[in-house]
Amino acid sequence: MPSDNKQDETCAHAAGPKKSADLASQPALALELPFTFVGAIVVGGAIGFFLDRWLHTSPWLMLVFGALGFYAGIREVIRRLPGGGKDSQGG
Repeated sequence: MPSDNKQDETCAHAAGPKKSADLASQPALALELPFTFVGAIVVGGAIGFFLDRWLHTSPWLMLVFGALGFYAGIREVIRRLPGGGKDSQGG
């Protein structure tokens, strides 16, 4: 039937832009993830640094909050990667 052929052609054309959008988002993700990771560590370390100055506990809180920032950065990078996070685990 002629109408069936037209639907198949539109499906084939719809897959093209989606594939190119996926290819375009990969370099953007690759440029974004290092800033996300380092930013989490810097924010955690800065919070710890200022708490250390306020409470005179240097360098312990900076190390603790820097480690928490490291954990948060790793977790965020894994969440943002394709196939990472809860969505890929089905739960």
